[in-house]
Amino acid sequence: MRSLKTITTGLKRQADMLAQRGFRQIFDRIDQFNIKKGVDRLGMEGFINQCAYLAAGTGAISGTGGVFTMVLGIPIDVVNLITQQFRVTMAINYAKRGDYKISFDEFIKIVAASLKVEASIALSKNVLEAVAEKLMLKIGARAAQRLVPVIGAVIGGTANYLYIKRMAESVKELHGKDEVIKI
Repeated sequence: MRSLKTITTGLKRQADMLAQRGFRQIFDRIDQFNIKKGVDRLGMEGFINQCAYLAAGTGAISGTGGVFTMVLGIPIDVVNLITQQFRVTMAINYAKRGDYKISFDEFIKIVAASLKVEASIALSKNVLEAVAEKLMLKIGARAAQRLVPVIGAVIGGTANYLYIKRMAESVKELHGKDEVIKI
């Protein structure tokens, strides 16, 4: 069994890679206009539920076969979970502010605040790393629970669904705090 220090070092390395390239790539691939259309069609809560169910789907799939599906499923699940969190954040921002276009810098500040990461006025590598590390810790803590086939699917799906719903509530709360949202 690997030592805790080895696991922590690996987690920090993965968080750094996510902060450096992953967030921007995920953000750039999301069609903000389609999020606007989705919110207009489904309403904000309907759109949040849709994203939560999409996240639950990959969580369930990655936990279905225990260790065998975890190896391939967890990386896909993590990317999907982050994507759904980003989509929910953009949807709430659109619903509350009426503007569906958001810059990456403004967006990361909102995500950081929703994760309770201290974000300064200037976007920095440290903020990105803190967001990545916090996400990796939240997501990674549930990975061990998915080792048991079938039960892991229920745990993975439920955990992802609840994670998206909780993040949505956190982002909604931020819109009541003008100092966090204004750039």
